Amino acid sequence: MRQIPLPAVFVRAGTSKGLLFHTRDLPADRAQWDALMLGAMGSPDPYGRQLDGMGGGLSSLSKVCVIGPASRPDADVDYTFGQVLIKTAQIDWQPLCGNMSAAIGPFAVDEGLVRVPDGPAAVRIHNTNTGKLIVAHFEVRDGMAEVDGDLEIPGVAGSGAPLRLDFLDPGGATTGRLLPTGNAVDTLDVPGVGRVDASLVDASNACVFVRAADVGLTGTESPTQMEDDLALMQRLLAIRLEASQRMGLAANAEEAARRSAVPFIAVVAPPTDAVTLSGDALVASSMDLLARALSNGQPHRALPLGVSMCMAAAARIEGSVVNRVCRPLARTGGGPLRIGMPSGVLQVAADVRQRADGAWHVESGGFYRTQRRLFEGRLLVRGLHSPSGGGR
Repeated sequence: MRQIPLPAVFVRAGTSKGLLFHTRDLPADRAQWDALMLGAMGSPDPYGRQLDGMGGGLSSLSKVCVIGPASRPDADVDYTFGQVLIKTAQIDWQPLCGNMSAAIGPFAVDEGLVRVPDGPAAVRIHNTNTGKLIVAHFEVRDGMAEVDGDLEIPGVAGSGAPLRLDFLDPGGATTGRLLPTGNAVDTLDVPGVGRVDASLVDASNACVFVRAADVGLTGTESPTQMEDDLALMQRLLAIRLEASQRMGLAANAEEAARRSAVPFIAVVAPPTDAVTLSGDALVASSMDLLARALSNGQPHRALPLGVSMCMAAAARIEGSVVNRVCRPLARTGGGPLRIGMPSGVLQVAADVRQRADGAWHVESGGFYRTQRRLFEGRLLVRGLHSPSGGGR
């Protein structure tokens, strides 16, 4: 069985890594994409390591992006994200990955999809998963996106060139409504768990937020501690499945289980002293709240940015679970929300307004990331027909 060469770029973007492809290099029949990308990442792998592919055995290291010409006049490029599951032969094309979004503007410039002069650049990205616009701001030098710089982000060793992402009108990205049920807080009657207060919020990604104390946590637990507590993981899964149905994302628990990425689930707690994965002390005064997030059944080592932005929006919605645990001065805005997480403190901005009719609206949200191209060339994927696109 011969292997098929496929042009690709491998990138670290924020606290994620993944493969980037040109639309032109993929089969015209999109039904063939899943098999191709599963093979490239090494899924499915019952051992959970993706050793026979480019994946890293964690959801944050098992991602693909497809970039091509813009399909709308107010954008420079289209960007489609896929979350590649590890143990099953499945790709979820529904959610948005905020971290990988940091790679799209530089890719567009470096690959010649967008022509900009040296200096500050702004690339307008149409995310096809959500139908929303993202604007990436970064420096260009010698015709390429700058990589070196002094910005350090929690969870990534070293520093890099700052890149700012502005998410425009991110509310309702998954469900069509910022508050899918119309409520800042809902009481979920969860089978096997009981009644749990939760905030169901959809900004960049649909998320369900619960208080750490309500699920038997303090909020300081490490991802490994959470993952090793099988009873806890089952409780969180049950809450997520019930929330999915309440948000209108699934008709029943079985369908909700098949939608493994959204809604994300996160637990939040008031500011508390904690310890990072690197062993550094986090003091309560450095944060506005503590948070832990899961996707695809795995606790994250660093918060997904789509979840972080949804959390920042929820923090400004009066009465939400997130709003209630936040430091009081952070509830009304005026600066970025400081979120304590396993890898440190993440700052996320969200411009949230309450309209005259009482409805909440997120004007925009943003944060800074770094990114770096790690590899460019041709992947070898076996067992597939040759893609219709050409090589480099």
